[in-house]
Amino acid sequence: MVEPSPFPPAAPPARHVSPGLYLVATPIGNLRDITLRALDVLAAADLVLAEDTRVTGKLLSAYGLKRPLERCDDHASERASGIALERLAEGQVVALVSDAGTPMISDPGYVVARAALAAGHPVHPIPGASSLLAAVVLAGLPADRITFAGFAPAKSGARKTWLEDLRPGRQTLVLFESGPRLADSLADMAAVLGPRPAAVCRELTKLYEEAIRGTLAELAVDPRCQSPKGEIVVVIAPPEGELASAEDADTALTEALTRLPPGEAASEVAQALGLKRKDLYRRALDLKNSALKGA
Repeated sequence: MVEPSPFPPAAPPARHVSPGLYLVATPIGNLRDITLRALDVLAAADLVLAEDTRVTGKLLSAYGLKRPLERCDDHASERASGIALERLAEGQVVALVSDAGTPMISDPGYVVARAALAAGHPVHPIPGASSLLAAVVLAGLPADRITFAGFAPAKSGARKTWLEDLRPGRQTLVLFESGPRLADSLADMAAVLGPRPAAVCRELTKLYEEAIRGTLAELAVDPRCQSPKGEIVVVIAPPEGELASAEDADTALTEALTRLPPGEAASEVAQALGLKRKDLYRRALDLKNSALKGA
C-alpha cells in the first residue's frame, strides 16, 4: 500500500522570471537537490553560462530542459561576460551556473557578475546546494563563526605561509583540497595549526558520502585520507584558549625589541602568542619609533 504524501498536491506556482542575470546554485551530487526556483529560472533562461557545457547539459536533460549554452570557465570569462552584457541589454534572462554548487564560491562567475552590476543590470542569487555549508553542518564542529579560505596553495612552502596567516583566527576554518594533495596538506596543517580537531568531508550528497574525523595529525596518516577520490572539504576547529591581548603583544614586543630588530621581534612574538606577524611588525615599528622620539 502506498502511503499518501504529507505534502500539498501542488507546489506554489512559479513566478515570472524578469530580465537579469541569475546566479543559480546546482546540485553537488544528488540531482534531486536542485530547487524549484532554480528550475524555473533555467527553464526561462534565454542563455545559460556554464563552467562546463557538457555537465550542465546533462543536468538540463535530467529535467527535460534544453537551453542555449555558452562556456564560462576561468579561460572564457571575459568572452562570456561580453555575450552576457549583450543579452542583458536586449532584456533577456541570463543564468550562470558552475559544475556543482553555488557560482563564484571558488568557482567561475565573478567577472560576469561584476560586469553586469557595473552596467546596471539586475543580478539575482538563486540559492541552493553548497559543499561549504554541507560540510560545516556534517563536521560536528563549532559553526557559529566560520572562515572560508577556498583552496590551499599547491606547494608546501606557500601552503605553510598561507596557513600561518590563518592560524590566529578564532573561527572554525573551512577550505577545499584535492585528493592527491590531501595527506600532505593535512600534515602541513598539523604542523602550523597544531593538534586541532578536524573533519575531512568528501562525496557530499553522493552514494559514498563520508566525514572522517580526528585531529589534523591523525587525519594526515589516516589511510582514508591518502589520495581519496571526489570533491573534498576540510573543516578545522578553532584553537583552544584565549587570544593574547594587545597589551600582552605590546609587552612581549617591547621586551623583544631590546634584543632584536623589529622584523625578528615580530616573528618571535607571533610564534609565541599565535598572532599575525604582519600586524606585529607594524606595531613593533610604532613602538620603536615612539621609543626613539622619547629618547
